[in-house]
Amino acid sequence: MRDELDETAAGGPIGVRLAAWRRRRGLTLDDLALRTGLEAEYVGGLEAGLEWVDRRGQLAALTGALRLDVADLTGQPYPPRGEEHAAVRGVAFHLRRRLVSPHPGTAPLGLEELAAHIRAAADAEAAGDEHRLAVALPDLIEAADCAVATAVGPGREEAVRLRVAAHVLGAGLLRRLGYKDLAWMLLHRARPGIREPLPVLVEEVRLLIDLGLPEYALARAERAEDAGAGWEMPVLCAVAQAMAGQRQRAERLLATAVRRATDARDLATVAAARAAVATEYGDAEEAADHASAADPAALSGADRSRLLMVAAAAEARQDRAEQAAACLTEADQVAPLRLRLDPFARDLVAALASRTVDTVQAAAVRDLAERAGVR
Repeated sequence: MRDELDETAAGGPIGVRLAAWRRRRGLTLDDLALRTGLEAEYVGGLEAGLEWVDRRGQLAALTGALRLDVADLTGQPYPPRGEEHAAVRGVAFHLRRRLVSPHPGTAPLGLEELAAHIRAAADAEAAGDEHRLAVALPDLIEAADCAVATAVGPGREEAVRLRVAAHVLGAGLLRRLGYKDLAWMLLHRARPGIREPLPVLVEEVRLLIDLGLPEYALARAERAEDAGAGWEMPVLCAVAQAMAGQRQRAERLLATAVRRATDARDLATVAAARAAVATEYGDAEEAADHASAADPAALSGADRSRLLMVAAAAEARQDRAEQAAACLTEADQVAPLRLRLDPFARDLVAALASRTVDTVQAAAVRDLAERAGVR
């Protein structure tokens, strides 16, 4: 069984690892269905590669029943596929070394220059350009740490704010790559000198949601109201409530997010979040409607890619495989690594790629599956 589990660690579909872990735990399909509240037919479809996981609540239920960490089923962090992915993975190891043995530091940047570098990195994150973000992060975090260590007087508060921003960017990348423990450590490193800054709280809530811990995410989010939370925290809490099966609470939180939105981009992002929440409580038709209502022109590249992934899942759930494939290929064009490193998108790509329909879209998805390493 150890060899079987090692073989499944190469980044393939969730169902492959699910089958191996279920057998290792000595459970039948019916046993696992009973423990998770999922249909045995669905669980069997997952293991056979005919179904896919597109809801965080499903993933949390499966990992809880099997006494696993989420990464044990998603397979994160994934083996490098291509030069850019390999470079991003290399940055993760570099950040790990810095967390274990902090660099003694170099000559600090001026605060204005440091702020400009952080804005450029934030722009890369918003665009969904994981490679550009990763290349910038090691020097950026080192420069931010050095700025805080040497700052005195009025400039120290600004230096601490910039360090928080740099560490949050790094933690977000590590979280998306699957290095969640490292992400948590980096967030902890951002705290000294400031009292629970809102960006750290927001990223911690994202991390707890990705770990399949909605209750902990909601408890963490309660601290954010005193920190001046805007629209983003209600959106995250809506996802957490949907994971916990609390649909009415999720809808109230989304309404709060709409009231707090300040521009077209905020409103478009909340509309995209509505689609994600609808997916979470299993309403594919509503998810597709919300995805159509979001204005893609108002979204950043990362948010547009995420919206397209949600739309793809909604289309696939309504047996519209061609439309789902079109959404996935467009998402891959917008932010390639974001798509190929997202466990839910990868699972859908693998499921669609296994279908034998001979169309241009199906061929594009099979090519995407090859590049992502899921077939």
